[in-house]
Amino acid sequence: MARTWVVVLGVALGVSLAIPASPASAHNSLTGSNPENGARVAAAPQRIELRFLAKPDPGTTKITLTGPDNVAALGGEPTFSGSRVSVPFAPGAAGLYVVGYQVASGDGHPIKGEVRFTLTTGTPAQPPSSSPAASATPTAVPSSPAAAASPPAAAPAAAERSDDDDGGAGWLWALGGLVVLAALAAGLLLRRRSPRP
Repeated sequence: MARTWVVVLGVALGVSLAIPASPASAHNSLTGSNPENGARVAAAPQRIELRFLAKPDPGTTKITLTGPDNVAALGGEPTFSGSRVSVPFAPGAAGLYVVGYQVASGDGHPIKGEVRFTLTTGTPAQPPSSSPAASATPTAVPSSPAAAASPPAAAPAAAERSDDDDGGAGWLWALGGLVVLAALAAGLLLRRRSPRP
């Protein structure tokens, strides 16, 4: 009879652990990129690659790529291969480039984030134009790549941290379940070893 109760309690505990952990495990997240977040690159890559925990849906995935002075640097449509997304890169001036992404998780929850890297070499400055609007554009380009890259470097970490916090609750449930199972097993062993009158 004691064995039956231990099995029933173990099954019930396993089910209770699986239910709260399932939403957290359904969240997708960025696992890496090329160039890496915060990298400084001298040679501009032809493509930017993002790697995710789960396979992103091409229909709901959004990728943006901007360079200094918020100029678009996306050179074409993204391509998908398993859990990887790559986008053509059209580099411009040297400075900070920001890759923004939004993917949907299995539970429909959108995950947003950014990857930032600095291109240390770029296209030469455009010759001055007679148009006042065009002549004002080069003045907005950052004079130093280091000055452009340093302030916002912590933003992607904060975005990813919020996603990781969602999965932390599942580990706490699992740890609590293991403690309860260990206590049940110890109680059963003590009951068997106790002398019977």
